[in-house]
Amino acid sequence: MPRLGAHMSVAGGLDQALFRGDSIGCDTVQLFLRAPTRWEAPPLTDGDVDAFQAAREATGLAPIVVHGSYLINLASPKAALWRRSVAALIDDLGRCRRLGIDRYVLHPCAHTGSGEAAGVAKVAQAIQAALAETDAGVRLLLENTAGQGTTLGHRLEQMAEVLGVVGDGKRVGVCVDTAHAVAAGYHLAESEDYARFWATADQLFGIQAVGCLHLNDSLRHAGSRVDRHTHIGEGHVGLTAFRHLVNDSALQHVPMILETPKGEDMLEDIRNLAVLRGLFEGNGAGEAGGDGHQMT
Repeated sequence: MPRLGAHMSVAGGLDQALFRGDSIGCDTVQLFLRAPTRWEAPPLTDGDVDAFQAAREATGLAPIVVHGSYLINLASPKAALWRRSVAALIDDLGRCRRLGIDRYVLHPCAHTGSGEAAGVAKVAQAIQAALAETDAGVRLLLENTAGQGTTLGHRLEQMAEVLGVVGDGKRVGVCVDTAHAVAAGYHLAESEDYARFWATADQLFGIQAVGCLHLNDSLRHAGSRVDRHTHIGEGHVGLTAFRHLVNDSALQHVPMILETPKGEDMLEDIRNLAVLRGLFEGNGAGEAGGDGHQMT
């Protein structure tokens, strides 16, 4: 059974995100280290760190994943914004290191008119600069996107290009979002399409690069290039695709995290987790998972 979880609020403290996840049966959680639409963040105190570590020990949740700020744009052609984004990335990676978190998810960002090639080059340059200023131990995972506007990362080839330039697979990898993949034009429901998607990923950057999965259904149709999440089985990704994923032996070591809409009582997360666990067949190889697409 893969480790399943959801993005959790940090209201009341970082440690509270873990307790919230544990209260609804999560195995793993994702959280923000700062408000996702604010540059400023209060410094981590020793008390914050101690409370977080105590919550990890009490809940047993693992791994913990951090999602980067929405303001960070490593592809920006504007020098001031690019430098501010790199500084925020460096700060976040340092916070992750101090908290003992080893996975940090970040969108590849938008080139805002400078062109894909220029944007990819800026992202790679920014990551290299950030890695040079931070300790090893935290892996930056670039998340594929739906491709709205000038956003990079909607094609696996773009992700592979950034990883190829950075060249450090131990410190940089990939987070695959199912809703984004389908909105970008990939299909995951049919066995052949599912196998083709992962064979392409394996060829371009290797399945070992995948450090996190975001399990979200897509409110919009395949190829819409619109990023709108909905509940598992209620969108255009489809239950069959999620059945493939939770039964894929090549991905069972990868945390699978919900980012679907929910209220304060988190009942939607509880239902979505139950749906995903109900798809698990218990034999390590689903209809098109496991040995079905020969990952290496």
